[in-house]
Amino acid sequence: MRKLETLHEFLMKGLANREEAIDYLKLTFEEFQDDGDILFFLKGIKTVVDAQIGVTELAKRAHMSPDVLQKILSSDKAPHLDTLGTILKALGCRLSIEPLASENSGS
Repeated sequence: MRKLETLHEFLMKGLANREEAIDYLKLTFEEFQDDGDILFFLKGIKTVVDAQIGVTELAKRAHMSPDVLQKILSSDKAPHLDTLGTILKALGCRLSIEPLASENSGS
């Protein structure tokens, strides 16, 4: 009989793929923009970090201590934009600004 994976195991396998990880981060950020749930977004980043390189390696790349990084990713407060940018850059991605889709975009 086949052993069932936990959700965490499933995510770790899928998010080890860079494209999947980027799509997952986009999804969690879109959700944050819709409902303001910063915990969901930061947990999404932490999940990708765990699947990709780990907190220790990301902290090295971001030039911060692992304890500080862990505190940021487990906080219930949004990090400063420059801190978020540093973390995302260390993950090999960035935030971007795009126009909202609108039915009246031609006006």
